[in-house]
Amino acid sequence: MSETLRLQALCEAILAVAREPVVAEALAEVAGEGVTVAEVEAALEQVRCKHEAEGSGLVVERVGGGWRLATRAEHEGPLRQFLGLRSRARLSQAGLEVLAIVAYRQPITLPEINFLRGVSSAAVIRTLIDRKLLAVAGRKQVVGTPLLYRTTREFLVHFGLPDLASLPSLEEVEHVAGEGVSGT
Repeated sequence: MSETLRLQALCEAILAVAREPVVAEALAEVAGEGVTVAEVEAALEQVRCKHEAEGSGLVVERVGGGWRLATRAEHEGPLRQFLGLRSRARLSQAGLEVLAIVAYRQPITLPEINFLRGVSSAAVIRTLIDRKLLAVAGRKQVVGTPLLYRTTREFLVHFGLPDLASLPSLEEVEHVAGEGVSGT
């Protein structure tokens, strides 16, 4: 087996057993002496392409600053049924609004979120922290020193984003939202 194929197989095996996304640096460390992060990234990209080309039930994707092996979205229903899982708890409209505000304006305080939404968001913030989608990022140095909130790596994983730079621009969001409103 060539060194390239060995590295691809090792990366795929590690992703198969990892519980959360794995960074390329960690893979390079365990791959053996002399293996670079660039070589690991190339191997992961080859594994990703292989799964895509074969129409595999699995996908290799960049999320949360790392890589993961996941099942294809179209298989969610049958997989949940097979595993005996109830449907996933969905985020409320309020939760999605708060996440969007925090994602685009972080770090941000609760009073700032409340002002933008026009309603109290304290309970929503607590729920999102409990679900590990938001975290405290410190305190703002103003009167009262309110807590600052930011999104977490779990937020990126939940929404399948490699990083915050992958969020659509506000202009794209407004365009899509405008189409939804005018299309009704």
